[in-house]
Amino acid sequence: MPKTKQQKEAEVQKLKDGLKEAKTVVFVSYDGLKVKESQKLRENLKKEGVTFFALKKSLLNKALEGSDLPVKMDELSGGLAAAFGYADEVTPARILADFMKGKENLKIRGGLLEKKYLSAQEIISLAKLPGKLEMLAKTLATMKAPVSGFVNVLAGNLRGLVNVLNALKQSKTN
Repeated sequence: MPKTKQQKEAEVQKLKDGLKEAKTVVFVSYDGLKVKESQKLRENLKKEGVTFFALKKSLLNKALEGSDLPVKMDELSGGLAAAFGYADEVTPARILADFMKGKENLKIRGGLLEKKYLSAQEIISLAKLPGKLEMLAKTLATMKAPVSGFVNVLAGNLRGLVNVLNALKQSKTN
């Protein structure tokens, strides 16, 4: 059943809002993807706070009118869907790249990162980066390492003193 004009306008507005607010948008073609696979993909994305929906190129063109977003429509072929990542820049690309392994029906076509267009290869490279929380944890561990080392050096001297005193105590009791 065809969509009404109001439904199309609502979808265009939803796209405009998503394109404006999302840190990352990944466009994929999903021709021939089975319903169960599509549902599993949507569940995986939803768990991570990523919005995913199928869209028409004509409605995407309308949503892009008047915006300065550099989307290359000629690279977006096939049945088109978009994943909008609001919290983390890497998450949508990582989930889609992981899900894409072993499936010929799902192909990354391109995307937007901080309002700049990225090709499919650049999106796949982005997917290989660690997530925001993992990067923060690594940074914190790097910052904490010198302090931890210093504490271990100080504790080593105390351990050495305790070991000497224990050995002295045992030699006097024997």
